[in-house]
Amino acid sequence: MVDEEGESGLAGLGRTLRYLRDKAGKSLGQLAEETAYDKSYLSRLESGKRLSKLAVMEDLDRYYGSGDLLVQLWKVARHDAFKDKYKEFMRLESTARVMHVWTLGVPGLLQTEEFAREVLSGGQATVERDEVIEEQVAARLGRQSLLRRHPVPNVRFIIDEYAFRRRSATEETWDEQLLRIEAVAMWPNVALQVLPFATRVHHLMEGSLTLLWDRDGTAVAYAEGNGGGELIDDPEEVLPHRLSYDRLRDTALSPLDSLAFIRGLLEEHRA
Repeated sequence: MVDEEGESGLAGLGRTLRYLRDKAGKSLGQLAEETAYDKSYLSRLESGKRLSKLAVMEDLDRYYGSGDLLVQLWKVARHDAFKDKYKEFMRLESTARVMHVWTLGVPGLLQTEEFAREVLSGGQATVERDEVIEEQVAARLGRQSLLRRHPVPNVRFIIDEYAFRRRSATEETWDEQLLRIEAVAMWPNVALQVLPFATRVHHLMEGSLTLLWDRDGTAVAYAEGNGGGELIDDPEEVLPHRLSYDRLRDTALSPLDSLAFIRGLLEEHRA
């Protein structure tokens, strides 16, 4: 059951799924019938061509009586849905004790499934493209467990007002997304601030920034822009990003005023 050298997490998960099914003496058809999952879908999971939602692995762990084996392998496999340069950031993010996030749009950590699907699809609709999008949606939703893991991290979001003015395609999706942001903003480990349009031009307005602190106080920055993402761990280079974030925090609405702003949008949306 140990991953072969050079094997991707997705391939390792698929190999384990095949092993468990063979061990149980089940055909793909029997598995599909007994779990209510489509046979071709299960086949793609076993061949390492598709990343499922976390709930599917939870279901299959219960079906096979494999504890949380598949869930743990899924957590490794979901990294394959992201670019290589992002993987080290994800590893650091998974253990960070403090997270400070700035973004122009709704952060992936706060997106609902339907909103994430809409953002990632970009209006494209092909069978092959849809499968890729579903993998990306599953990976994005899987990251959200970071906000509730133990020990619980201290998280601050600064979100540009732009994110709240660019609605989704459907009223229901946008309503659910605003409710999701409102709910997370009230969690005791989360501070959420809206950066209003009234704020002057700043040099972070063309990308996103995440600052992470580990338990020993070590800080790293991950900055994304049109040219891609960059992981920064040199203390001298991290410091300017920390100062930039602090300036945004000081000009953003307070957490209480930001919550009132979001609730006002909900009232407008439902009027």
